[in-house]
Amino acid sequence: MSYTIPIGPYHPSLEEPVHVKLYTDGEIIQNSDVFIGYNHRGIEKLATERNFIQTITLVERVCGICSHSHTLAYCLALESIADMEVPKRGSYIRVIIGELERLHSHFLWLGLASHIIGFDSAFMYTFAAREKVMEMLEMLTGNRVNYAMNIVGGSRRDLSKEQLQDLVRMVEELKEPFNRILNIFGTDKTIVLRTKGVGILTLEDAWIYGACGPHGRASGMTDDVRKVDPYCCYEDFEFNVAIQEAGDVFSRAVVRLLEIEESLKIITQASKNMPDTPINLGIKLPKIPAGEYVSRIEAPRGEVTYYVVTDGGQNNWRVNIHVPTFKNAATVPVMLKNNSIADAGLIVASIDPCFSCLDR
Repeated sequence: MSYTIPIGPYHPSLEEPVHVKLYTDGEIIQNSDVFIGYNHRGIEKLATERNFIQTITLVERVCGICSHSHTLAYCLALESIADMEVPKRGSYIRVIIGELERLHSHFLWLGLASHIIGFDSAFMYTFAAREKVMEMLEMLTGNRVNYAMNIVGGSRRDLSKEQLQDLVRMVEELKEPFNRILNIFGTDKTIVLRTKGVGILTLEDAWIYGACGPHGRASGMTDDVRKVDPYCCYEDFEFNVAIQEAGDVFSRAVVRLLEIEESLKIITQASKNMPDTPINLGIKLPKIPAGEYVSRIEAPRGEVTYYVVTDGGQNNWRVNIHVPTFKNAATVPVMLKNNSIADAGLIVASIDPCFSCLDR
């Protein structure tokens, strides 16, 4: 028997609204359609009505998980238009906050994936580890969600010697729970049975549909903006790009686990080798000349791109935001095909979707 089964726009295994229509033959998915647009907030239009400082506050609210990534990409674009050189200490602080954000985003995904599978003990382990990261972000920035650490020209706040020592200590404290989580995902039969061979995206399809971030690297793609087009002094740090080739849900989990390990290395290096320079250029309301620039960074979910156009005034002429979920959502119908209905929620969640980013 053929059925048409809707998932969403509100569904227990998806944290944000999206509608996936499944066309099935019995329990097996033959085809699917993805419908978006439930969160549209008109942020790109609002950006043209605000000055540069107000826009930093605005774009930080594109996404609650990767808020630092959005303000960073926007500030990098303005700094390039104005030919500003950010002091090295400011760039290192940006890297630290960015990698802390990557940690908490990946721990969040691993926890939610465990919850969707039904492995709530693993969910609790990962969220306990994530809480250490959230506490560190709150200690460094004053906030757990929107950190307000970026300004045009560098970092808004400095990190003290004591805070940097606390960062190194946190990394050491995270190693034990991280190794436990790594062992669970690598050896538990429940997770292996629910994720291996499920929702496969081949390398060819990843290129065809434009997959990016951990999702693309789980299919064998090698692109990581931090390596191929370094920004914020990422060339100063030693780290590896996490790559898997099977392209299934298990590989996506492994890539994020490996990226957690690399982020811990980067945070330690940045904390111990913090340059003794100013943290910003001391500009309150910057004068940005007319120009345009495309900046890109490696956010936790993948490549975030900002196309910013200025006309010499105090407001943006155009801000265009391109987010990884927009690229990765196109791969969902490919991954769902020939899988069971029971795996649909996990497969959709495996791209680590942010429909708040996607709809803006």
